[in-house]
Amino acid sequence: MNRHVRIMTSSAIIVQGAVQILREHRITPLIKNINESGRLAGFGTLPDEVELYVLESEAEAALDLIKDLA
Repeated sequence: MNRHVRIMTSSAIIVQGAVQILREHRITPLIKNINESGRLAGFGTLPDEVELYVLESEAEAALDLIKDLA
């Protein structure tokens, strides 16, 4: 069973760049916007912190593709 693993935590702008690169290579990322989730729930959070996840089986390829962004 494949599970998602976090490959990046960064600003929304950097993560969106990584998402575009991954999608161009047919890797489907999962984005977790901690700030937006906290805001919707009524909690304060660190500003502009977004996590990027991919399937564990695609993590090595994904990290290689986005290594220059972080």
